[in-house]
Amino acid sequence: MRTGDPLPPVGDVLAALDTGVWRWDNRAGLVTFDAEAARLLGLPERRVTLTEAAVRSRFHPVDWNEIDGVVQLAVAEGTLAEARLRIMDEHGRVIRTVRSRSKPVVHGDSQAYELIGTLQEVSEPTPGSAARTPVTGDWRRSREAFLLDAGRALAEAGSTEEVLRVAAGLSMPGFSPDGLAVFGAGGDRLTVVGHHGHEPGEEGPFMDMPLDTDYPAAEVVRTGRAVYLSSPEQYRLRYPAAWPLAQRFQRQSWAYLPLVVAGRTIGTWMAGFAYPVSFTPDERSVLTTVARMLAQALSRAGITESERALTDGLQRSMLPTLGPEIPGMTVAARYVPTGGGLQVGGDWYDMIPLPSGRIALVIGDVQGHDVRAAGLMGQLRIALRAYAAEGHRPDAVLSRTSRFLCGVTDSLTYGSSGGPGKDVGAEAGDPRFATCLYVEADPKTGILEIARAGHPDPAIRMPDGTVLLRPTAGGLPLGVDPDADYPTTRLTLEPGETLLICTDGLLETGGHDLDTGWKRIRSILEEQGAAGGPDRLEELADALVQAVHGPTSHYTTGPLADRREDDIALLLLARTGRPEAPLPARRTVMTVAQAEPERVGAARQQLRQLLHDWADADQVDSAVLMISEMLTNVLVHTDGDALLVAEVSGGPAARRLRAEVADASDDLPHKRHPGELASSGRGLVLMELLADRWGVDPRGEGKSIWFELYEPSADGSGASPDGSGESPDGSGESSGGADGPPPAE
Repeated sequence: MRTGDPLPPVGDVLAALDTGVWRWDNRAGLVTFDAEAARLLGLPERRVTLTEAAVRSRFHPVDWNEIDGVVQLAVAEGTLAEARLRIMDEHGRVIRTVRSRSKPVVHGDSQAYELIGTLQEVSEPTPGSAARTPVTGDWRRSREAFLLDAGRALAEAGSTEEVLRVAAGLSMPGFSPDGLAVFGAGGDRLTVVGHHGHEPGEEGPFMDMPLDTDYPAAEVVRTGRAVYLSSPEQYRLRYPAAWPLAQRFQRQSWAYLPLVVAGRTIGTWMAGFAYPVSFTPDERSVLTTVARMLAQALSRAGITESERALTDGLQRSMLPTLGPEIPGMTVAARYVPTGGGLQVGGDWYDMIPLPSGRIALVIGDVQGHDVRAAGLMGQLRIALRAYAAEGHRPDAVLSRTSRFLCGVTDSLTYGSSGGPGKDVGAEAGDPRFATCLYVEADPKTGILEIARAGHPDPAIRMPDGTVLLRPTAGGLPLGVDPDADYPTTRLTLEPGETLLICTDGLLETGGHDLDTGWKRIRSILEEQGAAGGPDRLEELADALVQAVHGPTSHYTTGPLADRREDDIALLLLARTGRPEAPLPARRTVMTVAQAEPERVGAARQQLRQLLHDWADADQVDSAVLMISEMLTNVLVHTDGDALLVAEVSGGPAARRLRAEVADASDDLPHKRHPGELASSGRGLVLMELLADRWGVDPRGEGKSIWFELYEPSADGSGASPDGSGESPDGSGESSGGADGPPPAE
């Protein structure tokens, strides 16, 4: 080749140097080799593309496993990846050793990359000292990759058990222990915190040792310096008293390293090896670094577990134990604190025996998920218990509690170094409010008197699985207005029915709002069996929590705690006993006051829930339309309130809906003939067209207007009360005013 001649192709130059070129596409899982690289792998000398699995079969398995750490480090740093790899033939014999040098090209994120590099045959390294040497790659690069992985894994461990499990799974580059133990120092004693690679019971002699004993782990705690023992002879000569304890494990080398946190030695980490290790400076560096990371991880885990134990005890001490047993009723409750931080919050529930012989069920939610919220929750619970024990009605209990909370937050705003209204931080100038639902239950009659302060409404599950969200009158959250009123709503819990009251965490966790959250919880209530006993009610409570967080046996600790978005509290109250009829009627009752026209919408929702499994969707729409017209007419044309009673009776394919709206006005409606542009007068016309039967009944004081719908049978015919599919007069048409004066609007 003369000066000035063009350079030969790069491929020819590399081939002349017995160097092959390869390209590894991590996204596609394919590796391409040129002719020389294919020859070095023992393949025909031509360009070839193989899958990762096919390439893996050509390399020694130990080399393939260790090269992964080298590659990951190169990808993370954007540097070259260098390694030695042994090539195997089809019979598993090593045919040559090659050196690989490659450069990663990252696409988007570190999970998608390409490696472009070279392969060149090299001679086997000369065996060194008794210490094992990494077969592949550059020692320092393998070490750095290992330490990155170990540091990440230990940083993510959240408990002492997880830290020990991570430590046991560490595979150090070129030398890995077959036995590990962590010793903790407490006072003048040394104990085993955890171990790996030993049979159960073998840790017995090491469980409780004085710090002044002749044992390497104790010396490390006393001096703060590591102890390396490269052979059994060295162990026996240096620690003759402890040697009989170590001899039975038949190990060849040991490393005892101090676990140091903030300058204090908290324990010792022991790594035992089944083969001789000389503990070179590089090997000691790796062990020392791992010991430091292990000490920090154990310290963090210990602090976290102590905080969890403390806050769990605090939270549980603030929550009541359900009891005593209620004759004719069963109760179940759950509390799940929010994840992260101290895991304390402001949700609570309570069950209070009342002087009248009744029982009060309370559920509430103080704003926030911190220590102050938990403190206010404890104060509110005590205050509410005191007011209830004095015999006050539900509305008075909430009114007094709201005034109490206003006084508490006002005093905090005035406190510390600030003046009136001055913000003095989260502890002093941070007014809080609380939502609450208070239920006074009569075990004998099943009557529930409910007062609500900005809290989600209760739900009732009927014996046949139908679930109704019960709208109740309510007032402002506690602590907002000291003079707020809290009206009372009266419901009756029939035998076989179950009441659910909960905080919004049960509904909204998982990205749901109140509406979609109720649909999720409602499906669980419908699927689970009715509360026939305490066990069934406990199963239902578990199912509700599991629907949000998945199965767990300890709701206040563990990995699920980290996924919680809000505190959860729920109470279930079931009235025991069997319904009187084999097919109990579904029934809902609601009052719509003149000052609450928005409850017409709630009535429509109640009716749809009552008819959730009705066969004909058009009939459901018709019933909702007629109910809306009947309630609106009362609000528009009278000065009183409207009482809605809707009942579904009968069996499948023979059910009847009877809906009745009563008011206190004696003026009977009159039929109208509205024109095309009229804005009213069509209500009774719609009933005449849509209802199977309807009518108006005068009463002693006022009147009621009603209609009936019959669910169509499987053949599409309607079902009348006598099962004939016809109306009582045999015509199959509406009876109009057969049961009263000619209906009109």
